[in-house]
Amino acid sequence: MTPPPDLQTLSPPIHHHRAEPKPASDRIAPLARSASSMAQRLLERADIRLNGDRPWDMRVHHSETMARVMAQGSLGLGDSYVEGWWDCEQLDGFFARILRAGLDGEVGWRARAWPWLKARLCNLQSHWRAGQVARVHYDLDTEVFERMLGPTMAYSCGYWAQAQNLDDAQRDKLDLVCRKLGLSQGMRLLDIGCGWGSLMRHAAEHYGARVTGLTISREQARWTHERLRGLPVQVEWVDYRQFNRDAEQRFDRVASVGMFEHVGHKNHESFFSAIQRSLAPDGLALLHTIGKNHAGGETDAWIDRRIFPNGALPSAGELATSAERHFVIEDWHNFGADYDRTLMAWQARFEAAWSTLSRKHPERFRRLWRYYLLSCAGTFRSRSNQLWQLVLSPAGVDGGYQRVS
Repeated sequence: MTPPPDLQTLSPPIHHHRAEPKPASDRIAPLARSASSMAQRLLERADIRLNGDRPWDMRVHHSETMARVMAQGSLGLGDSYVEGWWDCEQLDGFFARILRAGLDGEVGWRARAWPWLKARLCNLQSHWRAGQVARVHYDLDTEVFERMLGPTMAYSCGYWAQAQNLDDAQRDKLDLVCRKLGLSQGMRLLDIGCGWGSLMRHAAEHYGARVTGLTISREQARWTHERLRGLPVQVEWVDYRQFNRDAEQRFDRVASVGMFEHVGHKNHESFFSAIQRSLAPDGLALLHTIGKNHAGGETDAWIDRRIFPNGALPSAGELATSAERHFVIEDWHNFGADYDRTLMAWQARFEAAWSTLSRKHPERFRRLWRYYLLSCAGTFRSRSNQLWQLVLSPAGVDGGYQRVS
């Protein structure tokens, strides 16, 4: 009998094939195309075209740009611009259209979730964190600010009611603050967040005030101390929470111009308490701050990460609730549209000075600052952000406060 054949000889050999991985480019390409298609549909609502030829259209240079933007939202949009992945001739117009169409809240929601939660669980503007924004932004090369801001060195919204140029708009703003406060010869003024001393100089030179300024920036304190020699002013490198804690000093007037954006909702009570303990019972205080239209929501991720760490804009409701615990709100003035013109003027000066600034800073720095200034201009042009000046009194002005304009 013939032995049965070996089964292995009758069955074809079994080969376990392992699929070769597709090249990364093959895997990414469909995702990139899908993201670009989705982005184009969104952008059409804002009358923006990908690779269009209008000034506000977005010209894409990198195939993964839109996938990055759709995943990371504001942070991906800003970082990819700084890295040269896309361009736009008119960034301010691009952002004004994006915000008017409400597209800012429709992408990158996962990337926004953690900052939103962190802001609610943590005090991002605590005393030990407060100096971070000074180190990241205000302690930068002072020449950048000198070239951009001009002779007033005012780094807040100008007042353009009558002005035709940036310098006049800033001087008019400083004068508006002094007139709203009713400053006069010999009065003591406390300037919380004095920057490079623009209000201090104006109040001392034009109104005869004696001024104390507070800043957490070493560079601002050094620069102001040197440039304002001979005037009745002094600058202190100190956090507002640590100043005059025993309430021994009393000032006739208190101002804070463009600093409240770094206070944060968890510290509103500390801020207004600092004003209250330093202000004379019959005094006046003025608060000048950027504000947002609605309570809640997160700070723009790119601005927070790259420009102003731990910033937080108040809504009108949040601001009023915090202020009214300590003061009568005598006047509330909104001239937010003026910040658009101010930012555009800063950008024009920055670009005009680039041939000099480029000796110390790379092209990436130029793109970062261009994006910062023009994107912010777009937020004010779309009226997504506001600029408020509040006049406050401890117990109400006898006979009522007379508005100044």
